[in-house]
Formats: sequence, C-alpha cells, structure tokens
Amino acid sequence: MGNLLTIRDLRLEAGPPRAPKVILEGLDLDLDRGEVLGLVGESGAGKSSAGLAAMGFTRDGVRIAGGGIQFDGIDLARASQGQLRRLHGRRIAYVAQSAAASFNPAHRLIDQFAEGPLLHGTADAGAARDDARALYRQMQLPNPDQIGFRYPHEVSGGQLQRAMTAMAMACRPDLIIFDEPTTALDVTTQIEVLGAMRDITERYGTAAIYITHDLAVVSQMADRITVMRHGREVETQPTQRMLEAPEEPYTRSLWAVRGIQKPAATGSAPPLLTLEGASAQYRGFKALDGIDLALAKGRTTAVVGESGSGKSTLAKVIAGLMAPSEGRVLWEGAPLAGHHGKRDKRQLRDIQMIYQMADTALNPRHTVRETLERPVGFFTGLRGAARRARVRELMELIELDPEEFLDRRIPELSGGQKQRIGIARALAAEPRFIICDEVTSALDQIVAEGILKLLIRLQEELGLSYMFITHDLATVEAIADEVVVMKDGQIIEAGARAQIFEAPRQAYTRRLLASVPQMDAGWLDRARRDAAEAKSLEAAG
Repeated sequence: MGNLLTIRDLRLEAGPPRAPKVILEGLDLDLDRGEVLGLVGESGAGKSSAGLAAMGFTRDGVRIAGGGIQFDGIDLARASQGQLRRLHGRRIAYVAQSAAASFNPAHRLIDQFAEGPLLHGTADAGAARDDARALYRQMQLPNPDQIGFRYPHEVSGGQLQRAMTAMAMACRPDLIIFDEPTTALDVTTQIEVLGAMRDITERYGTAAIYITHDLAVVSQMADRITVMRHGREVETQPTQRMLEAPEEPYTRSLWAVRGIQKPAATGSAPPLLTLEGASAQYRGFKALDGIDLALAKGRTTAVVGESGSGKSTLAKVIAGLMAPSEGRVLWEGAPLAGHHGKRDKRQLRDIQMIYQMADTALNPRHTVRETLERPVGFFTGLRGAARRARVRELMELIELDPEEFLDRRIPELSGGQKQRIGIARALAAEPRFIICDEVTSALDQIVAEGILKLLIRLQEELGLSYMFITHDLATVEAIADEVVVMKDGQIIEAGARAQIFEAPRQAYTRRLLASVPQMDAGWLDRARRDAAEAKSLEAAG
C-alpha cells in the first residue's frame, strides 16, 4: 500500500549535552499505509518515546540528537511547530494510556471530540457532532446519541477509552499512535475495545503503532512486532513468526515470564477488616449494594469484575475516601469512621492505598524525594538523616536506584517507574492493610513479576494484608488466597482461589475466565464470538 513512515538511526537524548542520557539509540522503523506495527518491551525500553517521535514530538527535556523521521515525505525531525500543529490531530493522532488524565474534566465528551475538526477545518460544529455519534456507534458505546453529552467522570474507564479512540479518528488521520490503550481495562471490556479499535482502523485504512507490554494483546492487533530494550530495537518479525519462533534470547525471555504461583493459604485467619451491609451511591446511582465481606489478616483477597462493577468504589469506602450510604466498615471488630478525615492517625497509617493511575495519583511538580519524604515524615515522625535513609530503603525495596531517580520529577519517569513510586509511597506509612488498585496494570510482564514477588515477600515478612483489585486474572491466580467476583455493585461469587478458577459456579465468572487474552493471533475473533454468546446465555437466565 506504500510507505507512510520511515525512521532511520534515530537518537533521542535527555539532560545536558556534555553528559546526555540516551533514550533511543539508532532506532530504525518502517510503517506502510494501513499497517499496524506493535512495539513491545520492558518499562523504560523507549516504546512511548519512539511512538511520540513518530509524531515529531518529544517530552520536556528530551531532544532529537540525530537521525531522521519521514512521514509521507515530511521530515518531522526538522519540521517547524506550525507544520507539526497542522499535522497533529489532522493526519497523526494519539490515543493515550490514561484516558482519565487526557480528557478535560470540565467539558463534555462531544465538545472535546469537535475541537479537532473545528481547529483543522474538516467539519463545522453540527457535522462534527453528527460524526461523533456515528463513531460512538461504531465503537459500540452505549446510547451513542447521548453519551457524548456526559462529562468524562460520568462514564466508565472502558467507555472513556473508546471515546478517546473515536476522538482520535475525528479527522480520519493516516496514522494513530496507541500508547497502552487497554492497560487499565478489565478483560471483558478489553475484548470490546480491542475489537472496536481494530474494526475502525481497518474500515478507514488507518496505519497504527500499537505500544504495549502485553504480548497477548499485541498479537491480536499488529501485522508486525518490534521488540525494544534500552532504547534499541532487538528484533522485528511478522506477528505469527514472532509468536512461534522469536530469534533473540531477550524476546524469548519476554514470552516466558509470569512464573509466580503463591502457595495456597492453609487454615483459617481472623478477620482484619469487615464490611456489613455496605452500600454507596453516586448522585442517586447505587454503586455498591449491600456488601458483606470479611478480609482476613495476613491474606490476599482479590476483587475482580468488569469496569463499573463496583471494585474501585469498594476500595474508596474501605479507605474512607467515600462514606457508605448504608452499613458500616469494621477494623478488628471496631467501627471505622466513614470519612478518612474523621479517622485517627493510627487508622490512617494502617490502611493505605496504591492507586490505579499513577499519572493522576502523583503530583507532577514534585520530585521522587519529595513524594516519599512527606509520608515518611508524617506517619513515622522521622527527620533529617533518618528520614533520608528510610526513603533510600523504600527505593531499594521497589528496585529503583536512589542515585538515579530521587531527584527526578514524576513526569520524567516511565509508566512503570511511576507505579513503583506509588507502591513506595504506600509502604512509607508502614501499613498493615494495603488496597492494591490495579498496581501492576501499567507494568510490563518482567517488571510486574518482580513487583508481585516483592508484595508476596513483604506479606510474608511483615504480615501484611492485601485487597488486590485487578482485571489481570493471571495475577489473581498467581497471588490470591481468596477471590471475590463483583457485578453491578454486588458480590455474586466468592471463595478460595482454587474453587473460583477450577469450578466457578456463576456463568459470569466463567465468562471472565474465558476472556483472558492468549498468545494466539486468532484469539480475539473467537473471544468476541464467545463473549456475545455468553452474554446471551446470561440474559436468558
């Protein structure tokens, strides 16, 4: 179909020119019109930097130090800001990892969709809104004629991600950069979003670069896969060949990760935290409905379910970020105040939370040092050298070099590095119970495996209790003692890990388990078909 993008010998640097930090070194990429190229590799491999460079864009503090970027005959490495502004949104679009952090919370979805067509003169306001409704329908969003009039916080994460993809298509670009677009989605929603993205790019012949650390996902989307490490290309192969016979040892190591299997818990453990008839509402909508749940001391309880099932609301109620409208929360048998502002310092210290979106949970103006010193000082009272030493200990726990990272600001970190800082911030309080809200969703398989091993070790050494909210059922199978399945704000099934995975009682649970991506290029088509059939059976009772 003809070449669209050519990158040759690209070098990106950060820091002072006399002692630069190399972000990309000698990168070569080619992309034809209508082709999808997958970029995979560990956190910090340079995947996102390469994707942004394909737009002629670099993050603050990063510069193009060599090489060329040719997009349809235009040299993006040397293009003026005016040229780039005319291309961005019109011919090259970007779909970010965090939809929640990318939309303006003060404007409705449909108004933000219309900004691109109006700015580039491809449509007037009325035509842009009509096109938004048509694309929302193609993206299989519910109530496509009306959903655009909602604000970003009024739709689920999966719906927001699809709305962002529709917005990227507003001017019918030649190239879309997908940067981890399904990382934060549950497995059933991921099937819908992946299918919708693939359908819409195929329909309009749009080329794409699909950046991800999920090897099973990229195998569903890409025609070819490029593996990256330390800012360099390791190998590039057609997808099927890459799956069947990767040539490089590093690539084979990526394919072989996730060998964790925490031993099953034995015996009973006393409850540490209990919910009795807990309900919660958003503007009259019941997000939690009569939750009865006991979380055992020293154990890991995984909470799974589709987007909008109530998992994160449950976490907010436990953490005191949202007061229950009915029922109560007990800590070691004693009632906890519904709002964190009414809890004492010991209770605040005991219950900590690691958030799903590190981009929105960490202050971008702070350095890593400031991010960690504040909770260490507040919760432990350490000052001076003792506080600095504790911060360095936390950095070592999360396997980041204090010398390299403590004085970096949060935006200078990769997605996985940010999430590790979020984990360290929670550990700074020396808690007894940690709510882990999708803590490995932004991490590649190798880093995620290390983090999970770290959490298991900390639990064994410190007796920590975890509530692990995740859409990654491989993670659940690896680390959970108990599994709770949620749907529509209710618990529909709960039990020991082996019982849920080996003999689930509910059809919904069986559908969740069947939705886990597989390293098979034909999996998505089968999964979409099976999901449609399963939903029909669930609706029929």
